[in-house]
Amino acid sequence: MKSEDIMIFGDSYSTYEGHISAGYAVYYSGHRDNPPDVSDVKLTWWGRLIAETDSNLVQNNSWSGSTIGYTGYNNSDCSHSSSFIYRFEKLLAEGFFEEHKIDRLFVFGGTNDSWSNAPLGESDKEAIEESDLFCVLPAIKHFIARLAEKLPDTKLVIIGNCDIKSEITGALALAAERAGATYVGLSGVDKINGHPTELGMEQIKDQILASV
Repeated sequence: MKSEDIMIFGDSYSTYEGHISAGYAVYYSGHRDNPPDVSDVKLTWWGRLIAETDSNLVQNNSWSGSTIGYTGYNNSDCSHSSSFIYRFEKLLAEGFFEEHKIDRLFVFGGTNDSWSNAPLGESDKEAIEESDLFCVLPAIKHFIARLAEKLPDTKLVIIGNCDIKSEITGALALAAERAGATYVGLSGVDKINGHPTELGMEQIKDQILASV
């Protein structure tokens, strides 16, 4: 991977205090005790990737605890707040992609869709309606197809976490294939309380760069 203008759509794994969109929930920071060793933004998977490829981060649109679909923790409605789908549509409406060139977009989600036990829904429903986006599998299909439709000149990289429901990683991989995107299925990532340690961040970066 050469130097590029990149963007990230993510959840807690891709956050760092002061380096995500304003008002979004954050997990990683230099003041957090757990995990204690990700003590600098340069130690995140994306900080390492940017440094190694000399790339430019246009925006990190990551929100800790966020889901791709409209259903969040405790069956909460995220259709007009933190969901990946809503955040993308909001940027489209604001003209963000007309003002900013994105060479490569990394999507790192699905973990909270799995952990929150959001309803999976039908794995391959053809005609997806708004109500279907409260279910994980049609939401994934819709979101990635929408990215490919609206950003035809942007390389898409879809990252599937390890240790989450296989139905979700399978849906991410299939949607990536259909969109002509690169799929990176992570394995063996070192974690504390479900979140990457410094070693885990290095492992994520290495596995991404081995695939793009």
